Amino acid sequence: MRMIVNNLEETQKIAADLANLVQAGDTILLDGELGAGKTTFTQGFARALGIKRPLRSPTFTLVREYQTTNFPLYHLDVYRLGEEGGGDELGLEDYFNADSVSFVEWSQYIEAQLPFDALKVSLERVADDTTGLQRMITISARGERSTALLKQLQVTTNGN
Repeated sequence: MRMIVNNLEETQKIAADLANLVQAGDTILLDGELGAGKTTFTQGFARALGIKRPLRSPTFTLVREYQTTNFPLYHLDVYRLGEEGGGDELGLEDYFNADSVSFVEWSQYIEAQLPFDALKVSLERVADDTTGLQRMITISARGERSTALLKQLQVTTNGN
C-alpha cells in the first residue's frame, strides 16, 4: 500500500485509521530518515487510541509505555543502538507479546529481535515543497495477522 500525504493531518489520519484496526499482539515497524514523520505517525495513532498525555519519541530512553483501554502501547525508538545491532542483550523482545501493541522506530537496528509477523510503515520525503511536509507512506506486511491488518487498512483508507 502506497500513498502520498501533504501535511501532518493526513499522516495522522492514516495512523488513526490503523489504530482503529489494531489488536493486542500487533507490531508496527516505523522506518524513515530523521524528520520523515515517524513520531508524528505514532502521535496520531496514540491519540486515536485515547492516549491524552503528550507522546514524545523515546530516543534517549529507548521505550515509553502508554496505557490504552484495551492494551499497553510500547513506543520504542532504537536509533541510538545504531547499525551494530546493540539490542541483543537488552531484552527488547519482551515488548513483543500478545498483550500489547508495539511501535518500533528505526526497526532495522534490531531486526533479529523483531517478531516475524509485523506491519511495516516506511515514510520518506518526496518533495521539497514550501511546507516541507509532503511524504510517501508505504505500508507492507509480513505474516498472517499483519497481512490481514493491511487488507483492512486498505479498505478503510481506500489505499492502493
